[in-house]
Amino acid sequence: EVRFVESGGGMVQPGGSLRLSCVAAGFFFYNSHMTWVRQAPGKGPEWVSAISSGGGLSTMYADSVKGRFTITRDNAKNTLYLQMNSLKPEDTALYYCTRGWGEIDRNSGGTQVTVSS
Repeated sequence: EVRFVESGGGMVQPGGSLRLSCVAAGFFFYNSHMTWVRQAPGKGPEWVSAISSGGGLSTMYADSVKGRFTITRDNAKNTLYLQMNSLKPEDTALYYCTRGWGEIDRNSGGTQVTVSS
């Protein structure tokens, strides 16, 4: 069974930082591309960032987060990360991870990020 457990969300002021984690299980993490997705209230899911399988040599970012967010992976821990800096109110959303390149399917509870002063 494919499972993801996200953590690291919270409430932060504009300009602040958070680091999200996603622990994956039930599949070969090393062999899988991985994607972070977010969904704001009343809106559809939006892919945020993706990282290639293995060493994660390829990454991509949505224009809205480019230069502020960094995706990484630790294959030894089956864990995906998203470092989020210079957070803006429009980054407020439920963030979750999924398997695949640019995929948006949700199979987990996610972690809430709220950016507000």
